Amino acid sequence: MFERFTKDARAVVTGAVAHAERGGAETVDAEHLLLSLLDREGGRASFALASVGGAGWLDSVRRALDEARRRGGLSQADTDALAGLGIDVSEIVARVEEVHGAGAMSGDRPGAGRWSGWSGRRPFSRSAKDVLVRALRVAVGRKDRHVGDEHILLALASGPGVPAEVLADQGVTYGALIRVLYGGGEAKAG
Repeated sequence: MFERFTKDARAVVTGAVAHAERGGAETVDAEHLLLSLLDREGGRASFALASVGGAGWLDSVRRALDEARRRGGLSQADTDALAGLGIDVSEIVARVEEVHGAGAMSGDRPGAGRWSGWSGRRPFSRSAKDVLVRALRVAVGRKDRHVGDEHILLALASGPGVPAEVLADQGVTYGALIRVLYGGGEAKAG
């Protein structure tokens, strides 16, 4: 599948692996793909993000991803649903961190990052694999020959989970990105 990825899309995947390694995560997750996209400049995805996102929104996105990681990867929608059942996720996180230390549910703790799989590489989580498959489907659906970083961004914005929720909270929705990237909006990526 990666032979169809552009240089920019491959750089996003490589950056996601680096984010996972720096954070001590056992797997590369969809959130790592988003963080890698936020780091990049000069690609179609960075153009679309700059066109759609508001002032200072990158820091908000990073904080929201950190908070979701602190909650063990639960989205705000998941947290709200559990609250409807009488389960206070913030209280659970506080108790876990009281016993095991700050970041205990996120993998950000001493000794994290010493992952050693048999291949020497971190595996991709189901969420990250789903994003990459959706990116391929978006490219095929748009009749694009290659999967670019913009397709990864569209896949993140269209899927379930924390990345889509965090982006949508900043007004970066699938529809807004489509308008910027493919027309129908005031700006078009080239």
